Amino acid sequence: MNDMSGKPQYRVVGTRPVRPDGIDKVTGKAVFSADHFVAGMIYGAILRSPHAHARIRSIDVSKAAALPGVQAVVTGADFPTLQSLEVELGEGGGNIVDFSRNCMARDKVYYDGHAVAAVAATTLAIATEALELITVDYEVLPHVTDLAAAMAPDAPILHDKIRTKGLDTPSDKPTNITMRYVKQHGDAAAGLARAKVVARGSFSSAPVHQGYLEPQACTVSYNADGQVLIWASSQGAFMIRTVTAQILNIPIADIRVTPLEIGGGFGGKTVIYLEPVAVLLSKKSGRPVRLAMSRSDVFRATGPAPGTVCDVAIGADENGILTGAEVIFSGSAGAFPGSGTHPAAICSLACYKIPDYYIEGQDVVTNMACTAAYRSPGAPPIIFAVESVIDELANTLGIDPIDFRLRNAVQEGDPSPTGTPFGPIGLKEILEAAKVHQHWSEPLGPNQGRGIAAGYWPNFGGQSTAAVSLTDDGTVIVTTGSPDIGGSRASMAMMAAEVIGLPYENVRAIVADTSSIGYSMLTGGSRTTFATGKAVVEAAEKVVDEMRSRAAQIWGVDGSEVEWIDGEASCTAPGKEARLTIKQIAGKTGMSVKGPISAESTVNPPDPGPGIAVQIVDVEVDPDTGTVTVLRVTALQDVGRAIHPSYVEGQMQGGVVQGIGWALNEGYVFNAKGQLDNAGFLDYRIPVASDLPMISTVMIEVPWPSHPFGVKGVGEAPICPPMGAVANAVSAATGVRMRHLPMSPDRILSDIAAAQ
Repeated sequence: MNDMSGKPQYRVVGTRPVRPDGIDKVTGKAVFSADHFVAGMIYGAILRSPHAHARIRSIDVSKAAALPGVQAVVTGADFPTLQSLEVELGEGGGNIVDFSRNCMARDKVYYDGHAVAAVAATTLAIATEALELITVDYEVLPHVTDLAAAMAPDAPILHDKIRTKGLDTPSDKPTNITMRYVKQHGDAAAGLARAKVVARGSFSSAPVHQGYLEPQACTVSYNADGQVLIWASSQGAFMIRTVTAQILNIPIADIRVTPLEIGGGFGGKTVIYLEPVAVLLSKKSGRPVRLAMSRSDVFRATGPAPGTVCDVAIGADENGILTGAEVIFSGSAGAFPGSGTHPAAICSLACYKIPDYYIEGQDVVTNMACTAAYRSPGAPPIIFAVESVIDELANTLGIDPIDFRLRNAVQEGDPSPTGTPFGPIGLKEILEAAKVHQHWSEPLGPNQGRGIAAGYWPNFGGQSTAAVSLTDDGTVIVTTGSPDIGGSRASMAMMAAEVIGLPYENVRAIVADTSSIGYSMLTGGSRTTFATGKAVVEAAEKVVDEMRSRAAQIWGVDGSEVEWIDGEASCTAPGKEARLTIKQIAGKTGMSVKGPISAESTVNPPDPGPGIAVQIVDVEVDPDTGTVTVLRVTALQDVGRAIHPSYVEGQMQGGVVQGIGWALNEGYVFNAKGQLDNAGFLDYRIPVASDLPMISTVMIEVPWPSHPFGVKGVGEAPICPPMGAVANAVSAATGVRMRHLPMSPDRILSDIAAAQ
């Protein structure tokens, strides 16, 4: 049913029901990984390297193993030798050998915090004491944590076997530059030469952590029959199963992963660190083992987003039409390759029509923890650089920043970053909404500035499985394999309820373990409501079809003579007016030779709708201290169709908050020894409520045609604009262009002084 505007009217989709996990979480009953208890469980602890780069001459664990209460000790020697194998995990991937060596060092340690040994004991205190009895003989090697220094010809080499992939002329020289990726169209130099104005700049950013509240933890039981049971909070239970099996040479079917509640991830829990270690400890001890990270462990040993350096040049003609662009950047991958070079290149210029461009990205290893996804992995700091230069162009030409972006904004039919035409994409609608928003015309005070920026993320489809089952009393269970990190249980239940015609309260959505539902790719890339939701809708439609068939069987009519209207079967056969409710149909399944009503659907949609976001930010800069106060933010986004608007607004606001932290105060700080100096929330300062202003949201719905309800993923795009918007606002307030993240007070004062 449509309203007068032609917009579909739904009973459940677009409403704001209570989240299914809300009560357990606010009452403290939700079970997270560190809460999970198994009978006979013992406790693990990991010894970590104090050095940024060192060769391991020897490890002596004999004293630790002899300590009363110690049940098992594991080192790199306990891991099998693996052949090189590339693994795709959704938001990232890499080589299984690298994953294994990141879980436990072998001949070398590559960063401060790299795991070198693990102990399991009857108490955590004994396990921790045992770590102190392990003797490691290190040969300390030169290290490099600075990205630019890692690319220098005389830089310490992390991996002797790395050669740069993607060079025009291959080199056989060891290097820290693992790969070069080039994306181009036309002649960038000619495009820049045609421009009336060219804006250029060199930009950089520090590595930043996702800052999730729950540290990584897991409980593992290696059973006598060879079956491995894993309980963990992760963005991908199937990812844990696959990677653990490959690292330890265990058949995948022998591993069963049960997802627990997850206390934040933001991409940082799309890889594994503990599970293979815990499996070996459990196998050796014959007991279930719990292994958990401390907060310091999380910062030192789990993946931050990469630090970057980026050079941008963009040109425009006298009318403000972009003519050409060049973007050259590098990202710090940490100890092993994988800094998100490809998505960063894809997203960098995606918001704008530019006829001639050249994009080049490099992936660089450095002596820090291996990087992991962080909402739009790889893209935000490069978009910050591009949006800063776009702002400079608009200012130089005297064109309103929104008008400038409107003149160049991509729209439906324009080539996307992959070369295929864009489908329905709402960038122009968002910018037009921003221009008429009261925020854009509100007057500013002294030392205040306003900035705007846009951002893009392509979103993903990916493999998903869902099952929908009708219970005896006519309620419905929706089962998926996608961990719920942003409200997916509610959205899955809502879509199923909409299709079947049930109230939301009559549908229960659960996330099953890996042996109870078919494969689903991890929850990431803003794919879950789109892809897994599509599987749920298809399964729900199958259930509706089967209920129609059962009703036809009961009435003795042809299936074509039964319609499904408002959650009931209605007979349209002449002279046979009849209706059956879902509960009535469910109550008769035992009398049918077909038995229970249940359906499963598997999908792998290749055509997700992209995420597009625009944000307006007001700041005030204290001229004496350089302190930036964010006064107001308006976040606008093309959300496709908001299944649960409150969750969508939360995603938009969350991206803003993390982007503000990235822009102003977050960043890894290494000392002269390559050790992380701010491995905790006291020194690594994320924004708290008192740091944040009102964050208004504007949802623009441009439905995506390949999803039954028009869904576009919304989780990644909101973190793409805020760094550029904050930087543009600070530059407007100070008159000085800020080119490094974070824009800390001392850096702002220094840049202002240098410009005078």
